[in-house]
This record gives sequence, C-alpha cells and structure tokens, in this order.
Amino acid sequence: MPPSFDPTAPDDLWLNDAAHRAMLAEDARRQFAFFRASLGDEAGFRVLGYDGVPLPDTKQELHTTTRLIHSYALGHLAGVRACGDIIDRGMAYLRSHHHDTVHGGYLWALDGDAVADDRKLAYGHVFVLLAGASAKMAGHPDADALISDASEVLDQRFWTEDVGLFADEWARDWTPFSTYRGMNANMHGVEALLAAYEATGETLYRDRAGRILDFFLRRIAPDHGWRLPEHYTEDWQIDPGYSGNPMFRPAGTTPGHSFEMARLMLQHWDLCGRPDDDSPVIARALTERALADAWDKTQGGLVYTLGTDGRVAIPDRYWWPLCEAIGVLASLIKLAHRPEDEAWYRTLWTFAQAHFIDREKGGWFPEIDAGGKPTARQFHGKPDIYHALQATLFPLTPGLSRMAQALPDLGA
Repeated sequence: MPPSFDPTAPDDLWLNDAAHRAMLAEDARRQFAFFRASLGDEAGFRVLGYDGVPLPDTKQELHTTTRLIHSYALGHLAGVRACGDIIDRGMAYLRSHHHDTVHGGYLWALDGDAVADDRKLAYGHVFVLLAGASAKMAGHPDADALISDASEVLDQRFWTEDVGLFADEWARDWTPFSTYRGMNANMHGVEALLAAYEATGETLYRDRAGRILDFFLRRIAPDHGWRLPEHYTEDWQIDPGYSGNPMFRPAGTTPGHSFEMARLMLQHWDLCGRPDDDSPVIARALTERALADAWDKTQGGLVYTLGTDGRVAIPDRYWWPLCEAIGVLASLIKLAHRPEDEAWYRTLWTFAQAHFIDREKGGWFPEIDAGGKPTARQFHGKPDIYHALQATLFPLTPGLSRMAQALPDLGA
C-alpha cells in the first residue's frame, strides 16, 4: 500500500504544487540538454553512456530514431531551444537509411551505412507514425509525407481488418518468417494512432485505436484478473508458453504495459468526447492490479514481469514502468482527486528522485540493482529520452489527451 495521505493538507495535489511543477519542468529541461549529445558528425544519432559521452556501438534502431524525433518535437512545442536540429536529423535519417527504397517500409537497424537488421516490425513502424504525427504538430515540412507513407505501410502490410489488430513482423521483402502476434506493438500502435488523430483529425486513426483497446482491455483483461497477456498465436489465441527477447518479449505479463494501456484508454475516451461507458473503470482496474502486483514491498520500485499466476518472474527494476505508472496516475488524478492516487503518485516520484534521476549529468538511469544503485545488466548507457520525458510532461498538461497542444513553456 502507498503511504498515508492527508487530503486536508495544504497543496494536497502535487499536480498543482508550484515546487513539484518546477521540479518536473527542470527535469525535462535537463533531459533535453543531456540528449542533445545524440547529435554527431555522422548521419543518425549516437547512443550515450551515463556521462553523456557516445558509446562505441554505432547501431541505430528504428525506435530510437523515431522516439528522438517525437521527444524533441514535444520540446519544440514547449519552447525548448535547439530542438530543430534533432528533429531534422531524425527525419532525414528515416528517409536516407531506415526507409527501404526497394521493398518499402522501414528497416529495423543500421550500422553506419550498412543494414544491421532488415526485419520489418510493426513495433518500429508505429513509432514512425508517432514521429510523423509529433513532427506535424511541431510544424515540420516533411511530416505530412511521413505520416502518409507510414499509414500506407501499416494499412497494407500490418493491419488485419477482420480482427482489428496489427500483425507483428515480416522479412525485408514482406515474406513471413514467423506467426507471432503480440500486445506490445499494438499498444504502441494505439499511442501512434491517437497522436495521428490529434495531428490530422482523421477519425480512422482514433477508431482503429479503439478497436485495439477493445480487444485487449474489454475482451482479454477481464478474464485474466486485469493482467494483460503479452503473447499470441497467429489467430490471436493467448500463447502462455511463449518466451522471446528478454527485453522486448519476455514471458508472462508486463505490469508496465498495463499502466500504458490504462493511460491510452483514458486518452482515447477523452478524444471520443468522454462517452458514458466503462473506460475509466477499466483504466483504474488495470492500474490498481499492476500496482498491487508489481510494487516491490521490500525495496520499492516496480518489478519487470509476472508469471501467468501473477507471481513475480523477473524482479529487475527498470525506469520505464515507473515512468508509465506516473503517467497513468497523473491522468487518474486529473479525472478524480482520490487520496490513494495522490499517495501513489508521490511514492513513485519520491522513488524516482532517490534512485533513477541523474541529478549530476541529466537523464534517468535505466535500471537499478538490489541495493537501489544504477547497474548495467540489460541496458548500456541511457537508451533514450522518451519514457522519462513523458513522465515529466504528462503531469504538466491539464487534460487526458492532446498533450502536445497543451504543453507549458519550458523556456530552455
């Protein structure tokens, strides 16, 4: 349980507290300053170590390119200085390197000018759409073309109309190499589709996001104790025995994704005009289940994965589930001022400040060891700005949706 909370105390909501909001804004500015070192002399971006010095590894993955575009587009909209260079570099690199001029679509990874991984992944392609949508809201001249191309590829290659979900992966020439289906790509698909709707007003994006949410949150989650199975067969049956990449496709369930899906459900509900339905109830059920399951009652922090029985499977504590929990708690607090939500929100930020935020260099450490100190078992360096930045920006905006259009002036 979170610590006790006195709802009669002064400044009882941290979302309205001047000191807390100043901390959020300052951390966002420091993140933007740190990740500007991603720019180098060569095309693309550099992966940064804890100290902000580029790492020797020059591999550039599609989600890193697109998340930097998205994040610095938000920075541009918030009045942060010198965001344009990163947006321009990322947009150019998508065209010159990630884009497959032979078969269409976007390659997963490059190493210099060489293709390091030529798979076509839905996970990467939805981030291309997210980058295009955010770049459009930031006024980038190439955004419309990127949105159009990403939308066409997603529609023709990944979207499965009869089930209302995205398939996951193809070989470079669009021939199949697996029958895997998963929640993660679809979850980020919801994120991208809602951003595209906010950027363009085209209702197809919002409606497809709703279909994905309905499948996972109205059909699957209630039958599994409000936990979300990650992995599925080709005909969208749960595959409880699947275990793949330990970071992108771990076995079991991932509580961090429950937080993301809950926030996205509230965003979609808000964009639909807040209809009289069960979306807020579902979002709360997912959030409360994930907090109860994943909070480490001895050491604090959120564990990475659970088994199908709800027991802890991978106890490692990463930054991104904490960031996503902050995002959905901020949304729930905006919707209704419940003391238990405020207590959790404060607990999460207190833990982040004590263990994940790098006050000396900027950015967040991606993982901590059993003693709560930064470690590098799964991640090398600080992998990206995306999760931690959004954890600072969601609470600073007033609504459940259209964050990019309501950012405060960070003036950095």
